[in-house]
Amino acid sequence: MESKYKSVKSKQRVNVVTLGCSKNTYDSEILMGQLKGNLFDVVHEAEKVGKDDIIVINTCGFIDNAKQESIDTILQYSELKDQGKVGKVIVTGCLSERYKPELEAEITNVDAYFGTNDLQNLLTSIGANYKHELIGERLLTTPSHFAYFKIAEGCNRPCSFCAIPLMRGKHLTTPIEDLVKAAEKLAKNGTKELILIAQDLTYYGLDLYGKRNLDELLRRISDVNGIEWIRLQYAYPSGFPMEILDVMNERDNICKYMDMPLQHISDNMLKSMRRGITKQKTIDLVNEIRDRVPGIAMRTTLITGYPGETERDFEEMQQWVEETKFDRLGCFTYSHEEKTHAHSLIDDVPEEVKQERADAIMEIQQEISFEKNQEKIGNTYKVLIDKKDGQYFVGRTEYDSPEVDNEVLIDAAIDYATVGSFVNVKIDTAEDFDLYGHIVK
Repeated sequence: MESKYKSVKSKQRVNVVTLGCSKNTYDSEILMGQLKGNLFDVVHEAEKVGKDDIIVINTCGFIDNAKQESIDTILQYSELKDQGKVGKVIVTGCLSERYKPELEAEITNVDAYFGTNDLQNLLTSIGANYKHELIGERLLTTPSHFAYFKIAEGCNRPCSFCAIPLMRGKHLTTPIEDLVKAAEKLAKNGTKELILIAQDLTYYGLDLYGKRNLDELLRRISDVNGIEWIRLQYAYPSGFPMEILDVMNERDNICKYMDMPLQHISDNMLKSMRRGITKQKTIDLVNEIRDRVPGIAMRTTLITGYPGETERDFEEMQQWVEETKFDRLGCFTYSHEEKTHAHSLIDDVPEEVKQERADAIMEIQQEISFEKNQEKIGNTYKVLIDKKDGQYFVGRTEYDSPEVDNEVLIDAAIDYATVGSFVNVKIDTAEDFDLYGHIVK
């Protein structure tokens, strides 16, 4: 009887397509875990589609480029549906949360649109049930040795440029006990690195426990057997809980790594962006983090071309980037988003100027990264092997997050490594964003 049920369900293959950030990746993995629990045949971004496939597109609605990519993907699959090449097309995620009425009016042959918190309704629409006993169960789309680990949903911050609260709602902490159980399940399945994500890690616990509680969470998941690296992404500078730095020093399996998007340094810009922090407080915070955790790798992201950004504001940011020498840095051009506080301002920096400024920042960072990488030559680092790519095994140190940071390349003709394993690598040569080395015993 059971096998018959499986064969019926397997005709309804669900192909999940994920766009946007690591939070979306996590959400897709939870969705896929639920579908598998309902005995569906589930795939992620399959190259070949079938005429009975249900396509679920998890969209991004953050900035203009991401929104356009989401719309193009919806149009691509809705056209395949018109041609009879796929069965159903379902849209979920941030773009759908934010623009559902407009999407329903413009792209009418999509079967259903769901928002960011509509998982149960989405499952019901394709004949699946939400299974509470599957909390923590996921189908990883990343290599099994690392996983994005979302500890909270939504955001309470008032940043003027950001539409995340419109799409994700207010901050909602996931209880520590649930996260420990989820970490234990991942560890049993071979996951060695947890990359902690949220819109704002440092707000963790305030809504549920009445205090910032990230330090306790870190200790609890640090105790989970099999978790060798815990990495922090998306820390907010204002109200930063300094006690997490003590935990970082106490525990060997918490990476000396901090991703803290700072966005700008000019007081004029920080005030208009509603960041709740000044230039001097930002500088003091970065210095204190570096003093308290020697050797920590700090990553940040910045915005160029925010409304009212003068040449002087930009030069101030340039000088600060040169002086601060972040280990990792990304730069975005400002996107004028409806219903955000900044949308009431005049988007007065031309697109080409926004891009020129972003390019200038990244050029400075490229030189900084090259200098820092040169200093690593001759040193030996613990490296987690992510993949084999052509003639190289490709891995990362504790100072690097997947996809956005530096990589370590090991010549596969000389050394052998297993994907998902840790090896010690001595660095022989270095480029702007890549290190080359050999395995040492």
